[in-house]
Amino acid sequence: MKQPQRPRVPRRALDGVLLLDKGLGLTSNDALVRAKRLFLAQKAGHTGTLDPLASGLLPLCFGEATKFSQDLLEADKTYEATMRLGIRTSTADAEGEVLKTCAVQVGAAEIEAALAGFRGPILQVPPMHSALKRDGKPLYEYARAGQVVERAARAVTIHALDLLRVALPDVTFRVTCSKGTYVRTLAEDIGAALGCGAHLVALRRTGVGALTLEHAVTLETLEQMDAAARDACLRPVDALLSTFPAVRLGADEAKRFLHGQRLRLSELPPICADDAARDDAVGDARVRVYREEDGALLGVARAANGVLAPERLIVSTPTPV
Repeated sequence: MKQPQRPRVPRRALDGVLLLDKGLGLTSNDALVRAKRLFLAQKAGHTGTLDPLASGLLPLCFGEATKFSQDLLEADKTYEATMRLGIRTSTADAEGEVLKTCAVQVGAAEIEAALAGFRGPILQVPPMHSALKRDGKPLYEYARAGQVVERAARAVTIHALDLLRVALPDVTFRVTCSKGTYVRTLAEDIGAALGCGAHLVALRRTGVGALTLEHAVTLETLEQMDAAARDACLRPVDALLSTFPAVRLGADEAKRFLHGQRLRLSELPPICADDAARDDAVGDARVRVYREEDGALLGVARAANGVLAPERLIVSTPTPV
């Protein structure tokens, strides 16, 4: 006898940002699916993957916030990482096969000196076990087939690199780096500079752009909450845009902006409060745009050459009565 189908639970049009503290062993997509189900959200997306072996901050976007997720993909990231000296692996982390072992005969002073050589702009060869594509196929597929393909070194920037703990053979450091940096490759390269090799054994992301773990929640915590408490964990859409200068428009200018019209900065009323966004000397600034009357976020624009040009608009912005 055919079992009756369960009625589908209606999904909600939900807008906002969830700062999720992803646990170990979970893919970013698995975390997204579980969070989307908990919030009964119609539309959701993440802002760049975090490996299953890594934990920490994974901002999730719901509804209109998904339009601005690309801005976090481009943002700097901060991690706390632990590398194990004396062992090189095939994947530069604990999942790979051991390729070589070496005695560890370095101390904190030598480690500090090695870290200094990796601060600032550096060149990094992407690992074979990565999702970067070659001829339409991810590199990890070549690696699983036992093939090694040529990879060009890429320019990345290590904005900060600080030694936190030395408990040999393990070394823990904090790194703030540009988009596209592989922390396991960084650990492997530091090990090479020390002459003993290294691989990554733990990784936790603590920051994405201006967002931090401070107010992040785990899936387990969310599962214990009722719907109202879960909704209270959502931050507003503009949490993704806090580093952008703010522009506020009057009712007429806001209406024109929402229709995709370009506005002359010199003609905007004084409520366009951010002088940096108005100043032609800015050259090319991305700004967040609000309606002065009710504080509603209207979208993101580019302020350049005296013109405010809409880039991405919030389509669900209510019109004041």
